[in-house]
Amino acid sequence: MKLSEFELIEHLTRGLESNDRVVVGSGDDCAVLDLGVADREVLFKTDAVVEGVHFTRESGFERVGRKALARCLSDVAAMGGQPSAVLVTLGLPKQSRVEDLEELYRGIRGLAARYGVAVVGGETTLNAGALFVSISLIGLVPRGKAARRSGARAGDAIFVTGRLGGSIEGRHLDFEPRLEEGAWLCANHSIHAMMDLSDGLAGDLRHILKASGVGAELLARAIPVSREARRRSTLGDGSKPALLAALTDGEDFELLFMVAARDAVAVLDSWRGRFPTVPLSCIGRVEAAAGLRIRDGRGVRELSAHGHVHF
Repeated sequence: MKLSEFELIEHLTRGLESNDRVVVGSGDDCAVLDLGVADREVLFKTDAVVEGVHFTRESGFERVGRKALARCLSDVAAMGGQPSAVLVTLGLPKQSRVEDLEELYRGIRGLAARYGVAVVGGETTLNAGALFVSISLIGLVPRGKAARRSGARAGDAIFVTGRLGGSIEGRHLDFEPRLEEGAWLCANHSIHAMMDLSDGLAGDLRHILKASGVGAELLARAIPVSREARRRSTLGDGSKPALLAALTDGEDFELLFMVAARDAVAVLDSWRGRFPTVPLSCIGRVEAAAGLRIRDGRGVRELSAHGHVHF
């Protein structure tokens, strides 16, 4: 049986065991659990980076460690939560050097200290292939306030933070998880749906649309394209056109979210007052009809581009 990455995930997680403490299970950025913590619910998340897939030896071990933790923090940001503690699992090739692993942990510990995250243990194991780093994280979110993928409604405005595409230039290692922004959005506005962009706008937006049972139309000229994507598009080496890179490059780790159209101006105005150095763009609208479309100078058409898929 040959399945794509997301088909395999859906196949393996269908009908998983649950209990009355599970508020949100598989299929969102984090699981949400009710463990009786006063006015909070618990966020539970795991993620991994693998040598040759998410980084190379030339990336620098400190940056690799930072990225491993930052990916999990970005998922917590997408739920509007705050991280609390992590476990770190290392899969080590036989020839691993202690000095490299010390550098990797400097990256983890530096980012953990910045966001008040405790590193409380983990596991090391021999791995016959490449190095991998797996992070398991718990965090907290105000009870009933976790942003989900499944709440987008027809007529909603679609927003994205930052600028997209070209992350391979280095941003995929050094991005800043939008923790403060995600928590602020959920505390101050009615966010219908939200997730972080790890596999590209065209792919990740489809996850929200599928979970919410809706479609969308994007406005091409409103999509915020990064300088790196624009620069790479001019190299003449077969690199993607800038807009296509913004739609399909992975590892932007920006926030994608939806609010009611009537709230769009208020969100933009208050955002600019609170986060003046972080761009926020309204890039389209949610529609009742299924599918993902894009409007440009040629009119409206189905968007055939998808985000990054690992296999």
